[in-house]
Amino acid sequence: MDSKLVKQLKPYLAVIFLQCGFAGFTIIAKFALDQGMSHYTFSVYRNVIATVVVAPFALVFERKIRPKMTFSVLYKIILLALLEPVIDQNVYYVGMKYTTATFTSAMCNVLPAITFLLAWALRLERVNVRRLHSQAKIVGTLVTVGGAMIMTLVNGSVIGLPWTKTKPGSQITDEKAHQDPVKGALMITAGCFCWSIFYILQATTLKAYPAGLSLTSLICMAGALEGAVLTLVVERSNAAIWSIGWDSQLLAYVYGGIICSGVTYYVSGVVMKEKGPVFVTSFNPLNMIIVAVTSSFVLFEQLNVGKITGAMVIIVGLYLVIWGKSKDESEPLSDQTEMIDQQKGTPTNLSADVASGDDVV
Repeated sequence: MDSKLVKQLKPYLAVIFLQCGFAGFTIIAKFALDQGMSHYTFSVYRNVIATVVVAPFALVFERKIRPKMTFSVLYKIILLALLEPVIDQNVYYVGMKYTTATFTSAMCNVLPAITFLLAWALRLERVNVRRLHSQAKIVGTLVTVGGAMIMTLVNGSVIGLPWTKTKPGSQITDEKAHQDPVKGALMITAGCFCWSIFYILQATTLKAYPAGLSLTSLICMAGALEGAVLTLVVERSNAAIWSIGWDSQLLAYVYGGIICSGVTYYVSGVVMKEKGPVFVTSFNPLNMIIVAVTSSFVLFEQLNVGKITGAMVIIVGLYLVIWGKSKDESEPLSDQTEMIDQQKGTPTNLSADVASGDDVV
């Protein structure tokens, strides 16, 4: 295979791998949470495992390229740990408890829209409202948010699938009694907002601290410490939540730590260096499709017309954004420079500022 083609495909294959990993994690995490797992200790153990797994690789492979730690990088790492390993993961898991695995993965499709808006506001995403591809990105963002609202507010008739009818009716009724889609949607959206800021801040931090494995280890270690403090404060009278057994909870800790913290933080950082944070988040619909199919078999979740309609709207919106992004990459450099000048009013070179380690977030 042509080496140029392989190089072009690498970012796409990487983000597809990440979405497959996220899909598997959503199923495992939902099952473990339904079995009574604490979302506080889940976040702590997940990041402890990620640190233990990734740190040795960072020590070996980045010993010669690891830059010196500065105060600017240190406080960014602390903030990164607070945003994703602590705030995002906890509110995300709470939202998952109130909804289903399919609903959770579908709501996460607002992540690319939030990332796009933040990147646009911070001049990290090129947008010229007079260009068709920029208009597509804007319209796609609005359509994505609309699709998420449809999934949240519209139910419709249930789509009967043979394998979802095998679950005992009493258990389904009990699950529905504990579900609150509106509250769950708000929690998941809040988590996505923190997740989006995390991606943007990670992209800028990697400019000043380009050792990806070391940065991943430090984020997970700081996240585990901050999460442990939060857990001790909130659940100080409930020591039982720290117990570990050979069950679905242990599988969730290990899978989440290795795949969704260690591997994801590093791989997404590598891809963002080339494609930017909006590209990394644009493939979330793949996660939703995998989860929707898998959870109907594993968790016996039922689909309804509202979820299917909202999911289709979300996919249309997100791929408008992806199409616009693809046109950005083929745009002449002179046009890009002119666009940035029009947005900022002055001929400022943002990429040079970021590369020098200047704070963007």
